Amino acid sequence: MKANYLACPIDAKRLFLNERQLRCVNGHCFDLARQGYVNLLPVQHKRSKHPGDSKEMVAARRRFLNTGVYEPVADALSALLLRAIDNIAVGDATPPCCLDAGCGEGYYLDYALKYLRAKKDTSASSLDPDFIGLDISKEAIVAASKRNKDITWVVGTNRQPPIVAGSVDIIFCVFGFHSFQGFNKILPVRGKLLLVEPGPDHLQELRQVTYPQLHKTALNKLDDAFSMGFKQVGEQILRFNTPPLPNESIKDLLLMTPHFFRATQEGREAAGKLDGASLTVDLAFRSLEKTEYYWPEA
Repeated sequence: MKANYLACPIDAKRLFLNERQLRCVNGHCFDLARQGYVNLLPVQHKRSKHPGDSKEMVAARRRFLNTGVYEPVADALSALLLRAIDNIAVGDATPPCCLDAGCGEGYYLDYALKYLRAKKDTSASSLDPDFIGLDISKEAIVAASKRNKDITWVVGTNRQPPIVAGSVDIIFCVFGFHSFQGFNKILPVRGKLLLVEPGPDHLQELRQVTYPQLHKTALNKLDDAFSMGFKQVGEQILRFNTPPLPNESIKDLLLMTPHFFRATQEGREAAGKLDGASLTVDLAFRSLEKTEYYWPEA
């Protein structure tokens, strides 16, 4: 556990690690769990008793991602991350800080760290980045903490990330909840934001049997980001077809997507009967940069 960039969720003061406890100057204390993560989600920031993915959803996500079907997604994300890190001023003795905002059970962050270490000889930066995985689901962070002990895993929210203001160089968010106001607080000017979102044809074969009518998925608008001083600096599309997926993998995929909750019971049952289907993966990778300070009105 590295506490270099963590902030108290109560007063936003920097947290300092002392043995197995994080403490701010005002005396607020947070114990490290035995698995190595820290819970920085105060009760007043919760919107439900157990926010985020359930234990069953986390297990389904872990099983599906461990099959390697989404490895091209992790590979493309890691390549973008490497490029963003190399664009940070070389020669700085401080390693860059990268945050996975909505890290789930840690697959993409774990993959990215291993990818960057493998590419170190060809990278402009010789420093290992400090990686932080943040998710509102305690179950997800418990699972993530078992993936990689070199990553700082934190239970927290994207709306009020428990991170020191202006201390994160790069944020990436994969299928996650965007809080541009929260991201704005912790990114400095020229900080990077990488968004991975479903394109119009993403999982269309699954959605075709789940819903009475198939609608194209529109990308989220970025007006809120632009109003806070972000600009879009890049976009690329990743599209491929999965190999034929067994029924259990399709069930796991359905459970880890919003479609499980949006669909009717009949739709879920129809999707749960798919076996040996090849699915379309259609994703947009959008890169943003913070160009100016934005201070929201109190």
